[in-house]
Parts: sequence; structure tokens; C-alpha cells
Amino acid sequence: MATAVSASSLSKRSTNISICIIGMLFFIFGFVSWVNAILIPYFKIACELTHFKAYLVTFAFYISYFVMSVPASFLLKKQGFKKGMMIGFWAMSVGAFIFVPAAMTRTYEIFLLGLFTIGAGLAILQTAANPYITVLGPQESAAQRISIMGICNKGAGILAPLIFAAVILKATDTDLFTQLGTMTESAKDAALDELVGRVIVPYIFVGSVLFVLGLLVRFSPLPEINTEEESEELATANAGKKSIFDFPHLILGAVAIFLHVGTQVVSIDTVIGYATSMDMPLMEAKVFPSYTLAATICGYIIGIIAIPRFIRQVNALRLCTALGLVFTLLIIFAKGQTSLLGHQTDISTWFIVALGLANSLVWAGIWPLALDGLGKFTKLGASIMIMGLCGNAIMPLIYGYLADSWDVRQAYWVLIPCYIYLVFYAVYGHQVRRWK
Repeated sequence: MATAVSASSLSKRSTNISICIIGMLFFIFGFVSWVNAILIPYFKIACELTHFKAYLVTFAFYISYFVMSVPASFLLKKQGFKKGMMIGFWAMSVGAFIFVPAAMTRTYEIFLLGLFTIGAGLAILQTAANPYITVLGPQESAAQRISIMGICNKGAGILAPLIFAAVILKATDTDLFTQLGTMTESAKDAALDELVGRVIVPYIFVGSVLFVLGLLVRFSPLPEINTEEESEELATANAGKKSIFDFPHLILGAVAIFLHVGTQVVSIDTVIGYATSMDMPLMEAKVFPSYTLAATICGYIIGIIAIPRFIRQVNALRLCTALGLVFTLLIIFAKGQTSLLGHQTDISTWFIVALGLANSLVWAGIWPLALDGLGKFTKLGASIMIMGLCGNAIMPLIYGYLADSWDVRQAYWVLIPCYIYLVFYAVYGHQVRRWK
């Protein structure tokens, strides 16, 4: 393992190169993660699933974060950031290749295994990249750096469902989807086998690229950052801290991450299903996750310009969490047809898109607040935060259950308590330093 250095000792050039490399990682995170937005309705049709079963896509993908995050922190501590990242990419590569036998047999459970394996690799990468970019510069501008990473992540997220849809969906599929109910069983099986078989070549390509990326990161000029280093003042403050659970603001922050990513993935992964429930064809609705992510990118750009010059990152967090609460209420209660960007749909659909703006600076705001003052506990603290990403697994399932039990609009009530807690953390929770 290369010798670890202090982040403060890096030259401006080394810091900028490191930011570019980590930005590439966040692009990969986004591409692999947000393709789920199109995989959900795709598998729902191809594997004949209920809403609940379809959202097992996100469950299988993100529950791996809960399982792998703490082991990932120990892996990174032993192997260092670069070797750990290589292992993460290789795990993702294995997961992509698992899609091949899954498609050949049209077995949903094997698809879920592949998604879990991809998620396990991403858990390692996220555990490395998020604390890395947080400490790679002054704390007061951490949200600005994370916003830059967010643009890379969500930019890939805009492209992913569009590219995936272009590769696996055909213009004639709209007619196919409407005819499935009238086909004989053998004809329907043949049509669905052909449909699901279209993922084989794309995922062979993805698996190969991920394997090569692992090698490239391993031998890149990315420096090993020493996150174990503590100033004398910080060491004194943490002298009595024996466990990661002695940092209440971190634990509360992990809960905030759990709820935040849950609200984010619900807004992106459900918008296609919601739009189609308003009688919009799937081939038209497929662009709405990209609209939501574009709104998120607008928020990131505002963050890069405004933080910390015009607004403190904690105040940006407070504003965004409050907006999320307001937009969710409008999704539930606002009704009426509207025409925008060439789409004729209920106005509530656009408030789902607007959640992208509300969610934009929440992740960037929580991370520096939660990792503040952790010192030698930083890697383990980051793994606890990454465990919170399993909110991506749980929240869509709750939404899917409520959508089956009630309807797709009323199911958005699941977001209300999430945003209430996020407002609490932004206003008060991040300041808690002792359990009472």
C-alpha cells in the first residue's frame, strides 16, 4: 500500500487531479445506480411482477450497502483507498456478468443476485469516495465539492435510463406491451424471452468496462489520504470516545442519509410508473427520471456558485429539506392537467420532478456535518453513513406496498415523515454531541 499523506499537504495540482478522478467514480456510481429507474418498469413487464415485486430491484441493489459498508471500511483500512476501489469495481463487474445467465433463463431471482453484487461493489467505492472528497479541502466548502461530484453522478443518471432504453426498447414495444394480455401463453413467453434477452450484450459490455476501470484506478495517480490523522485539539476532544456510537451527530446523520436517499430514489424510480398511471405511454414517460435528475443538477450548480460565498451549507440544507416537504404535499393534493415540455399530464407529476431540486443539496449538506470531528473514526463513520444508503432499498418497497394497497398518488405520504426528520437534523440534530 502506498504511503498515506495528509490532505492538507497535497499541492493544488494533486488536489485537482484527485477531484477529477473521484468525479469519474461518481459518474460511474450514477450510471450504474440510476439505470434502475428504467429497469423497474422493464422487469415489471418482462417478468410479470406486481408493484411490490418490481421494487425488489432497488431493494436487492441497495440492501447490499447495509451488508457491505462496515466490511468495506475494514477492507479500505487494510488495503488502502486505491486497492479497495479496484476490488469494488471488480465486484461490480461480476454482478454485471451475472445478468447474462439471468437473461438466458428469464429468472428474476438471478437478476436480483446480480444487482446485489453490483451494489456490494458500489458500497466499497462509496465508502472510499465520500469521505475522500469530504476531507480533500476545507470543511466549509465540502458541500461545494460534493455538489461537483453530484453533477457527475446525476449527469450520468440522466444518460443512463435514456441510453438503456435506447438499447433495449424498440419503437414497436408500446404495441407489444398492449398486446401481451391477449396473447397465448406460448406466444407471450416467447415475446418476453426476447424482450429480457436484450440486456445480455449491454451487460457484457458494462462488466468488461468495470473490470478495466478497476485496473485504471489501481494504477492512477490518486494519492492515499491519511484519514487517521487528528490534530492535538481534536485528539483531546475525542479522548473519551471509545466507540463510533459516542458521536450522536454521526448516528443521527446516518438516519438522515437513510431517509434522504429513500426520498430521492422514490422520486426518481417511481416517476415513470406515476406518469404511466396518468395514461402516458411508457416510451414517453421514460424521460421523466432524466427531468428529475436535471432538476437535481440545477440545484448542484446553485450550490457550487452560492456555497459558502452567499449561503452557509447548513442553511442550504435547511432550505432544501423544507422544499421537499412542501413539494410532497403538492404531489398529494395538487391536481389539474398541464402541458409542459411537450407532455400533457397532471401537474403533480411535475412536483415529483421538482423533488429533484429539493433533494439536490441534502446529501452534500449532511456529510460534512455528520463527519465533523470524527478524526481517526472517519473511515468507520463513513461506513455507518453508507449503511444509510439501504434507505434506497426500504423506501421504494414501502411505496410499492402503499401503491398496491391505496394508489400511486397516496403512496407519496411515505415521504412526509422523512422530510420532517430531515428538517429536524438540519435545524438541530447535527449539533447534538452527547446522548441525553
